[in-house]
Amino acid sequence: MKIDLKKNDKELFIKLEGKLDTNTSSDLDSKISELEGVEKVIIDMEKLDYISSAGLRVLLSMQKIMNKQGEMILKNVCENVMDIFEVTGFSEILNIED
Repeated sequence: MKIDLKKNDKELFIKLEGKLDTNTSSDLDSKISELEGVEKVIIDMEKLDYISSAGLRVLLSMQKIMNKQGEMILKNVCENVMDIFEVTGFSEILNIED
């Protein structure tokens, strides 16, 4: 999995590529410290092929933090990942934009 981070003042842009699963979710989890002082997080999932329950857990942790200090937006979610969000109810929890 590839994670690109770009921080611009109080905005953090994260681009995910590959699979966010048990083996790779710790990579994203380690980036949670980057959320300090951030008011807006945009996660581009255009090249994210798959997400497991471990990946969902990390997104939920990030969402809880951002609920207190700003907003988190998921963009370009592919059909496979969107299906997982819908089945798990995460589509109701996360802010997903086209």
